[in-house]
Amino acid sequence: MTEFGIAMDGRAPMASVPTQARAAEEGGADTLWIASHLFLRDPIATAAIALGATQRIKVALMAMSPYGVHPVHIAMAAATLDEMFPGRVILCLGVGAPADLQAAGIDSPRPLVALREAIALCRTLFAGEHADLDGQAFRVHGRRLGNGGRKIPIVLAASRSNMLALAGRAADGVLISAASSPPFVRACLEHAERGANDRPFRKLGIVYTRVGASVKEAMDAVRRPIGFVLRGAHHAENIRRSGAPLDQIALAAAYAAEDWAAVERLVSDEVVRRHAACGTPDQVRAKLKEYGAIGLDEVIIGGIDTAEGIAAALAAARGTA
Repeated sequence: MTEFGIAMDGRAPMASVPTQARAAEEGGADTLWIASHLFLRDPIATAAIALGATQRIKVALMAMSPYGVHPVHIAMAAATLDEMFPGRVILCLGVGAPADLQAAGIDSPRPLVALREAIALCRTLFAGEHADLDGQAFRVHGRRLGNGGRKIPIVLAASRSNMLALAGRAADGVLISAASSPPFVRACLEHAERGANDRPFRKLGIVYTRVGASVKEAMDAVRRPIGFVLRGAHHAENIRRSGAPLDQIALAAAYAAEDWAAVERLVSDEVVRRHAACGTPDQVRAKLKEYGAIGLDEVIIGGIDTAEGIAAALAAARGTA
């Protein structure tokens, strides 16, 4: 049975986080995935507020980048949250959005090496062991976490073949990006499964979702979030597999200029249909079911930043709307 999660992307005011988190928990979501987007709201503080406002739902620090935050500090953050809310914390690592890293002046060399070493280092620190890593990207020796001895799952966000294989081989799960078309999700899972070589791991994917009074209203609400993701050059294969034409260069330029009219024009109805779940409750449920049928263990509903929207999406997903 497919589980459902909720993604929070850091755009909504912090004052709304407790009500959104409670709406997710009350709606039956298994996990809150707290995004780490540079220049938006801090995911660690957001996760602490969400955990404090709820009773059982798990919270994931989503796609923490070892380029933006040292892996030792990432492990410290996850372990500290787990100390207060044991068994409810997940760590998701990832390279980070290239455009955001570039805007912050952060280089991201040798991503496979950096993520492989970050996974190994976080595992060692979570276990309470002394770190002894003399890697190509990170060097940590003779220290351990003061609050180690924690069983915190590590998920890897990935979209390219080698990183997907690393997720299957070394992480507890793989996270497929929002705005991924079903054919692209299928291809990503195949790469991860080859890397796993029959080793069990969780398969997770974010799907931008919106239930609206009309199909147009629902589609219009997700054009900007879809554009934010698909502007990245690393999503070229995702767009190709979807079959919906999209000018990525023009989209990136429009987003950089905050030309929202151009963004919404470029992210056409066809792009939205191929890369999201929008429309009536029945249409949304059918699309989410399509993603689940590909093999996702958890379909993560994204692109919603109100408690009412979260409740409506979860009700549609579970067939109670």
